[in-house]
Amino acid sequence: MKKLILSLVFCALASFAFAQENVDGQAFGEGVKKGNIIPATQVDAKLGKETKADMKVEGEVVTVCKKKGCFMTVKISDKETMFVKFKDYGFFMPKDLPAGTKVVIDGFAERKTTSVEDLKHYAEDAKKSPEEIAKITQPKKEIVFEAKGAVILK
Repeated sequence: MKKLILSLVFCALASFAFAQENVDGQAFGEGVKKGNIIPATQVDAKLGKETKADMKVEGEVVTVCKKKGCFMTVKISDKETMFVKFKDYGFFMPKDLPAGTKVVIDGFAERKTTSVEDLKHYAEDAKKSPEEIAKITQPKKEIVFEAKGAVILK
């Protein structure tokens, strides 16, 4: 009986020892656990030659979908952004989230070619002008991130 009780106590202590805390801030979806978070500037390097990789990324919001907050772009360099969508449309970001807001996202980064049709759809959702949308004539090779959780940092 003592061994059983002792085993249960050790199991309870182990579960507390291995529990991870969430990143502090306003959480969406599954939120994000602390640990192994990389800056957005390192996403391309972490992907390396892989097409898809699981990662947690901290970055700066550039834009959020003005229609319903169903996607955002995050700065990955001075000239490039990463398109971020949300797994199964399970959550959205605030539509009025200002550019420059720091976020942490958890999910999969993937090298993809986005079709002209999808690019035009996203431009419409972003409330781009008909002239801007008409200029979209080529697919775009980019890094697309599917987030299962996101946190707006305080």
